[in-house]
Amino acid sequence: MSTHYYFSWFNDIFPEKLVERLHEDITDRKSLVMISAEPSDYEGEQVNFEDITEWTWLTQVILSFDEYHFIDYRIRKEKAQQWIRGASVIFLCGGDPVQQQEFLAEYELSDVIKHSKAVILGASAGALNMAAKWISSKDATPRDETTTIYEGLSFNHFAYESHARRDYGTFVEGYLFPLSEEMHV
Repeated sequence: MSTHYYFSWFNDIFPEKLVERLHEDITDRKSLVMISAEPSDYEGEQVNFEDITEWTWLTQVILSFDEYHFIDYRIRKEKAQQWIRGASVIFLCGGDPVQQQEFLAEYELSDVIKHSKAVILGASAGALNMAAKWISSKDATPRDETTTIYEGLSFNHFAYESHARRDYGTFVEGYLFPLSEEMHV
């Protein structure tokens, strides 16, 4: 079983205790594979890692790797799967959780990730997709016309909400109640 970290978002840098745990858990630093949550938003050459916020979090706390890979639609499906199989750390990036979930399915990455022995990190959208279930609520996301419950990778049997910044009543009615119909909350 691999180790899993569910993150919301960090404005500056990881907290000190988290840095200590990451250094304890990430001993193999051969390959970092980052998976986009906005896989079609890139054009041209491979992305510049210095432009990826999640990558900067790791470099700021001196977590460096021999190889770095970023997976989006510019990478062939077979190459993406190969990189994941060889990864020391897999980081599901933040962005649009629905786009990321669709990308994982289209590229057949879910099972490859689930069978990995890598340390798996997820930030925001990535953390949502790591959980058993997550919800896209019409109350939380104005562009959503309905509340939809999504299946995650199910690393751990719980639902996840990465940015619960809404009033309690809306949170219970729009998020917890629909999930309670699917699983114990």
